[in-house]
Amino acid sequence: MILAAGRGERLRPVTDRLPKPLLEVGGKPLLAWHLERLAAAGFREVVINISHFADLIVARLGDGAAFGLAIEYSREPEPLETAGGIARARARLGEAPFLLVNGDVYCECDFARLRGERLGAGLAHLVLVPNPAHHPQGDFSLDDGRVGNGAGTRYTYAGIALMSPELVHGIDPGTRAPLAPLLRAAAEHGRINGWLYEGIWQDVGTVERLAALDALLAQRHGTGR
Repeated sequence: MILAAGRGERLRPVTDRLPKPLLEVGGKPLLAWHLERLAAAGFREVVINISHFADLIVARLGDGAAFGLAIEYSREPEPLETAGGIARARARLGEAPFLLVNGDVYCECDFARLRGERLGAGLAHLVLVPNPAHHPQGDFSLDDGRVGNGAGTRYTYAGIALMSPELVHGIDPGTRAPLAPLLRAAAEHGRINGWLYEGIWQDVGTVERLAALDALLAQRHGTGR
């Protein structure tokens, strides 16, 4: 599941005409980078939740055939936040663990590695990254693969995780609900694992971070921008 329903308020006025996940970096939309990597990792079915400029996303991506994928859309009249969006899409996602990807991040981590993880009795397996300058306090501790809320070395949640639908079991479809409190509660009970990714990752939450990522990718991929 790719989360693509947010409004991108901090990126206005750019997001007054485009949804954040369709903003281009390195010559293609953020969503296209995700979809290409998912297909390369062996995924074939993708659910995308949409709200803000939903029709633009559907028009750009279609049914996913161009990426070698089958895309279903979970429409939200108003954005339901992360956990609320997952709860609304649960019927499409099924009961097995699924890969969750924030549509407004860029990351080159190995999706195939997550595809091979097994949750067992766990509720999620998170990808964590070193804390960026704009989030120095981090989100979670990491000790021998176990994600916690400790005060030791902390890392930032990358917005990418293998997740059990059980994590949002108590949320009614159509209810607004954030994901962070659910992850913290599950970590407190020892039900979240994870690993640290130290490659290229960027949350494109501001115009400045978007421009910096675009410049980096344009240089690496020779788009000439």
